[in-house]
Amino acid sequence: METLRIEPVKTGRQLNEFIHLSRALYAGDPSWVPPLAYELKERLHPNKNPYFQHAELQAFIAYRGRKAIGRITAQVDHLVPEHHGEQIGHFGFFDVADDDEAARALLSTAENWLRSFGKTRVLGPYNPTLNEEPGVLVDGFSKPPMMLMGHSLPYTARQLEQAGYEKAKDLYAYYVDIRSDVIPESIKKLTNRYVKDGRLEFRSVQMSRYQQDLDIILEIFNDAWSGNWGYLPMTEAELKHTADGMKVLVREELTYIAYFEGKPVGMMVTLPNLNEILKTIDGKLFPFGWLRLLKWLKIDYPISLRVPLMGVMQDIQNSPLGAAVSFGLIEKIRCNAAARGSHYAELSWILEDNLRMRGILDKIHSVPYKTYRVYGKELG
Repeated sequence: METLRIEPVKTGRQLNEFIHLSRALYAGDPSWVPPLAYELKERLHPNKNPYFQHAELQAFIAYRGRKAIGRITAQVDHLVPEHHGEQIGHFGFFDVADDDEAARALLSTAENWLRSFGKTRVLGPYNPTLNEEPGVLVDGFSKPPMMLMGHSLPYTARQLEQAGYEKAKDLYAYYVDIRSDVIPESIKKLTNRYVKDGRLEFRSVQMSRYQQDLDIILEIFNDAWSGNWGYLPMTEAELKHTADGMKVLVREELTYIAYFEGKPVGMMVTLPNLNEILKTIDGKLFPFGWLRLLKWLKIDYPISLRVPLMGVMQDIQNSPLGAAVSFGLIEKIRCNAAARGSHYAELSWILEDNLRMRGILDKIHSVPYKTYRVYGKELG
């Protein structure tokens, strides 16, 4: 076997090699969706991703002889000790051939880099954050992932466990067929009582006031999610970057804010599943992929959707009003999407111990069809 070596990514050529390595590793996997190379490059660029205003990242490539066979990143987010009081580092973009020596070497290199920053524990994969392709897929390999959710090689979990990693948390992706009525009648009556007396109102976002509505969504997100495992607040710069990137995907009829007595209390963001078209164009915009992407965005209507954000203010989460808000948001968007031809949606990700949200999803007959596992390891 040829000599194994691990090299840090320092040049543009190496970065391109890092980005395109997944094509070789996932060749022949019918569920893998090729990413847009420019989007991934921007995600890893310190001057283009505001994540790097509070974080540092180093990418590495594993070679056997002259052939690249694996990759990983190590990243330090300086918001983690501020909000969680722990010296936790992260790893991400972990993909490697079925070569256990290479897997161990990549992980060990990332761990040593994190130790140099004084980190005592590592979690991952985050690509590069918990909100972007988190975890290793451990169940649900037969269906392609939704946008901003990952796919994994079937042996990746084994490689991590052999290197001393243990489960930290499971994240579920739920599937729901939106073509049929999914809200129980008792819940509809509860929601209608609040709506009829004029106290509860559901408003779609308006592109004419896009930034103002996104600010409201961020406020609800930071309140509703603040108690969740692994949560870090989204900075204003990150919100603007995300909002600018999402704007072409946001449709008014698929994103709603709930108001109770005039105050924002809940939100639900639903996006067309971009992976639907990326699979078709093989992740390539040229020569003609951009035309098909433009048609899909402007003319066609997506068959599949993803709900990446949904939240209800903490002070009403466990109340009848909180239930009315949650189910009311789901029903508004479900009806709008189904009327335009969408068939199904993924609600993801959901923490395994978020029993309140999982209870809501059980009531609308959705099913967990993919499991993503975040792994952890002590860096003694």
